[in-house]
Amino acid sequence: MTRFKVAIIGRPNVGKSTLFNRLTGKQSAIVADTPGVTRDRREGLAVYGPYEFTVIDTAGLEEAPPQTLEGRMLNQTERAIDQADLALLVVDGKAGVTAEDRYFASWLRRKDTPTILLVNKCESEKVAREATEAYSLGFEKVVFLSAAHGAGVMDLWEELLPYIHQEEPEEEDEFEDHDVNQTELSDADPLDEEADLSKNIVPDTNPFIQVAIVGRPNAGKSTLVNQLLGEERMLTGPEAGITRDAISTEWEFEGARIKLFDTAGMRKKAKITNDLEFFAVGDSLEAIRFAHVVILLIDAMTPMEHQDLTIADRIIQEGRALVIAANKWDLVDHPALWLPAIKDKIELSLSSVRGVPIIPISALEGNNTNKLMKSVLRTYKLWNSVITTNQLNQWLIKAQEQNPPPLGNNKRPIRLKFMTQTKTRPPTFIINGNKPEELPKSYSRYLIQNLRDYFNLPGVPLRVFFRKSKNPYDKKK
Repeated sequence: MTRFKVAIIGRPNVGKSTLFNRLTGKQSAIVADTPGVTRDRREGLAVYGPYEFTVIDTAGLEEAPPQTLEGRMLNQTERAIDQADLALLVVDGKAGVTAEDRYFASWLRRKDTPTILLVNKCESEKVAREATEAYSLGFEKVVFLSAAHGAGVMDLWEELLPYIHQEEPEEEDEFEDHDVNQTELSDADPLDEEADLSKNIVPDTNPFIQVAIVGRPNAGKSTLVNQLLGEERMLTGPEAGITRDAISTEWEFEGARIKLFDTAGMRKKAKITNDLEFFAVGDSLEAIRFAHVVILLIDAMTPMEHQDLTIADRIIQEGRALVIAANKWDLVDHPALWLPAIKDKIELSLSSVRGVPIIPISALEGNNTNKLMKSVLRTYKLWNSVITTNQLNQWLIKAQEQNPPPLGNNKRPIRLKFMTQTKTRPPTFIINGNKPEELPKSYSRYLIQNLRDYFNLPGVPLRVFFRKSKNPYDKKK
């Protein structure tokens, strides 16, 4: 069943995002005193008792020519109103009713969407009394409230109840985190150094594959999301840094349910000059942390700059599956020469995820976007790989026969005896040995790369931990 949708609209800086956060119970929308912080439509789940509905935060209403950034923001807001079942028109109770409020109230009344007028920033009865001119806007239902302090919010809930559909509420997060960082334990004993810990791995129950699209500003992230969805869901344009929030959209591709996250462009920390960009980048980092697969979108005209590698390294550190999409491929002069060169550079720079998929695309034209998503699904499957303990130990023997571990201190051999997988997402393993602390990092890297090649796990971070085996001849204390 499609959830009831409520769109929050109004002039810039009247408190729409604060109200969005209040209704959804999360600080997910970026809030600041600066007008025009919100640019895209952002959706969230609101639950009140047995009722639940979708809330849509929108950009501030401003008159502007269609081709300008503000005009395109207005178009996105109008789309939200057209898709909504109910509109909440927010005005500033302290500033009073403005000419713009009257213009957009008249504009809204011409639409078929039922509307409740909200007079915000009424922190005191005095402000509420002075804001009664809001009734002149011609709406039957008017609520005086303070979204920042919570005053009057219960009155709003009472006005919403007759409109919204009754459903059993479901627990849902903007960023789903089912078994991403933790593994539930089964009966296998984790202290038994030869226990098959792969039995501990619990299948994921998240119905969505969470895919974050990240990259430098103006790489084409929002254009790619719009191309995949087949609609102008995200605000786009030639200006860098249009997207500020990490916006999620549910979608289906080849039977797989996907939650796409469009994110703000990520510049070098030294180039971030204001708080809004700082919070926007923080939102992007959170999207990476809770994603399953991250598409790193690079600009084929200026590929793999230092910042691209920095973002890729962050994705790997978080243990997310990685797919690289080279956008604006249709503008490259010598594509046959370009692709091998960029693959070599990535292999050299990102050796910890050797074989990462690199898909040349045109987000604007739609070229290769299906191929990109097929690669995402394939990489997601690899990220969830479970390798049996028997297979791992057969590989461990072969890897040591091919390249034996070096001698440890006192010229004594280092022996790696047993290996098992402890979790997925990313695949994580433990190897038991007699002196793992003396194993050089170069040999650890050899094992990880050999493991990746042997089991065909390109683009997936692998985590291997070493544990010292108990010496049966040690005296018990």
